[in-house]
Amino acid sequence: MSAEIPTEHRGSDAACPRWKQRPEGGGRFAIWLIRSIARHCGRRVARLLLGPITLYFLLVRGPERRASIAYLERVLGRPSRWSDGARHIHTFASTILDRVFLLGGQLQQFQFTLHGLDDVHAQLDKRQGVLLFGSHLGSFEVMRVLARQRPDYVIRVVMDIRHNPAMTQLLDALDPAIAANVIDAGQDGPSLMLAIQQAVGAGHCVALLVDRVQPGDASETAPFLGADAPFPRAPWLIASVLHVPVVLAFGLYRGGNRYDLAFESFSDGLQIPRSQRAQALSALIRRYAARLEHYARLAPYNWFNFYDFWNPAGEDTVVTAASNAVVAAPPRMAGECDGMPAGDHRAAARRA
Repeated sequence: MSAEIPTEHRGSDAACPRWKQRPEGGGRFAIWLIRSIARHCGRRVARLLLGPITLYFLLVRGPERRASIAYLERVLGRPSRWSDGARHIHTFASTILDRVFLLGGQLQQFQFTLHGLDDVHAQLDKRQGVLLFGSHLGSFEVMRVLARQRPDYVIRVVMDIRHNPAMTQLLDALDPAIAANVIDAGQDGPSLMLAIQQAVGAGHCVALLVDRVQPGDASETAPFLGADAPFPRAPWLIASVLHVPVVLAFGLYRGGNRYDLAFESFSDGLQIPRSQRAQALSALIRRYAARLEHYARLAPYNWFNFYDFWNPAGEDTVVTAASNAVVAAPPRMAGECDGMPAGDHRAAARRA
């Protein structure tokens, strides 16, 4: 399989989201402390840490707390309270803790309810590669259930190794096999595009998060929870260039040890003429935003973008206008960070 690497004019770095400039709410020591307690004392004891962690973020992390309350008012349709914010942050902290067990292969500790798995199997059976699009709604790590369902299938996760050294080291320690299959999002745009192309060409499933706009990324607004919000164009451009199926994935935490996993076949393989690409990408982004909103309303406390998602720069967001002469560039996709989110998608790169 060969594909032309697309290019697009990018927004100014002046629109750098303020959340990306925030210090992390955790780090290497915090990650390893939680891992050690979880490993030696078990999940039940480790969950006792979630209360202090939640209280810390409520008292100390003002911007995240305010973003949480503002989001909850949108999705709940009523004024939100501190108790709502506490539940929101506690849900986030719970999924971070569960990473240790999920990445360590201890799936037997959890109860999973699966939806749409037949659609995923149908795509995997074609052996032509699949793009698995996730988001910061719920836990993406629970997608390991898919690997258990289909051990014959290789899942490649796109993650910025240099941006997330603590999580990378944790992944190395918990499951070297998973770490070996990571596609480094920190490489230049053409190299990243080639790596994704080679992975899907080998019939692998490539998983990446597609809801955040990084500084300099080409983006486009779509209606989301009552107002227009910016979404990156690049993931959809990649899908249109590679012509492989796209499956949406949502791993929603339901409290205790329960998760709902929902898979949706979004496309059997995009075939978009260049002259229609801008309009088609706009329609895809709007359709995706509608599905993201659907699941956000189903599990409102699973939203883990702790910043002003509708105006991430805190000012007029730079949004690339849809134009036939403009084509999105592949992003540097990244996994989740090791504390409160600091961003997962880096700036797009022009063709070499």
